[in-house]
Amino acid sequence: MSTIKATELGTQSIRQLLVKYALPGIIAMTASSLYNIVDSIFIGHGCGAMALSGLTVAKPLMDICAAFGSLVGVGASTMVAIKLGEKDYESANKVLGNVIVLNVLLSSLVMIAGLVFLDPILYAFGASEVDLVYAREYMQIILYGNILTHIYFGLNSVLRSMGHPRSAMASTIVAVFVNIVLDPIFIFKFGMGVRGAALATIISQAIAVVWQMMIFCNPQEVVHFHRGIWRLDKQITRRALEIGTSPFLMNLAHCFVVVIINNCLMLYGGDMAKASFGIINRFTFVFAMIVMGLNQGMQPIAGYNYGAKQYGRMWRSMHLTAICATLVMAGVFLLGEMVPELMVKMFTHDAELIALTITPTRILACSMLLVGFQMVTVNFFTSIGMAGKSIFLSLTRQVLYLIPLALILPHLFVTNPILGVWWALPISDTISALTAAIMLIVVRPKLK
Repeated sequence: MSTIKATELGTQSIRQLLVKYALPGIIAMTASSLYNIVDSIFIGHGCGAMALSGLTVAKPLMDICAAFGSLVGVGASTMVAIKLGEKDYESANKVLGNVIVLNVLLSSLVMIAGLVFLDPILYAFGASEVDLVYAREYMQIILYGNILTHIYFGLNSVLRSMGHPRSAMASTIVAVFVNIVLDPIFIFKFGMGVRGAALATIISQAIAVVWQMMIFCNPQEVVHFHRGIWRLDKQITRRALEIGTSPFLMNLAHCFVVVIINNCLMLYGGDMAKASFGIINRFTFVFAMIVMGLNQGMQPIAGYNYGAKQYGRMWRSMHLTAICATLVMAGVFLLGEMVPELMVKMFTHDAELIALTITPTRILACSMLLVGFQMVTVNFFTSIGMAGKSIFLSLTRQVLYLIPLALILPHLFVTNPILGVWWALPISDTISALTAAIMLIVVRPKLK
């Protein structure tokens, strides 16, 4: 990224910047979410309802892998944006080298631990004897490719922060396109089932990493690969991990929440209830990924202007992103309340599973108007390096509120305890959105 391109983050209209930086992220995230949906559709129709249940059980372990990836990627990308705002280009380059080294180290440890303890982990995450085989087959392939996954997401985050949102978008679209092409080939033609879906994911990410490496090898870029950036810098490592702790804990907390929800659903509704949860997650995931794309667009804008002490521009970027995110999540609310059956039928033709999933879809959709605002607030604090506040908001939503509600509410719904599990999600979302609003009101006078 040229110095001129970096400076535009501090001078150009916030609305124009958000469109410029968020639109590629939205396209990339939407494509990524569509790939996840297509992945689930192929698995649901090609492998059955229990395969969907197995994927739901495997998701917490995937979240743990993602948590370690975000620990490095988000922290490093935030530092790159802040350093560019401070005109400290040498440090920005060192951050890039540290991204690669840290991702290789952490992802290797996660891969080894995951493969060694895979079955006990999956049982702890709510697997039954029926769906364990699907979860195991899927996660074995995903874990073997964990290093590529971490590098792929880490470099994409840095690309956005250094002013290349379109390149980040392109790498994601390449990965999505390859994955969608390979999915039916591996699942149906080669008869590989869920293993084929996982293999398609890893191959697509490997191709995307090659694309990213070509960009970072260009010496014309202000931030690029060269000698002297590969040695771990204690200060950069500490600061990157500190900033990345918020999304790390958020993903980790989400993992344990899903584990508890899976176990509660298994207790009160069995494997089919877990499959329902997996379908709803994938339906809402599309819209959540669009909000994440908005957040990706806001991150370099807020981070740069915070580093440049242009707090008015920083706040405007947050406000506009929050409004757009709320409008996006209104789509989940409307579709979930008005046509839930249509959403469910995309993933399965199993009549029992369809009937079981319609009511939970309506319940979870009722709080979606508040979720976008909460997501933006968490990312805003991360973007300006206020890791403690971001961590607090992440933990309150998923640990302080949701876990107790998921354990307590089923006992209040005596005749149908599984409804208590479903209602715990929208209630916790509502309370956490109010907490985020209070936090912004408290912080705002200090950043004017």
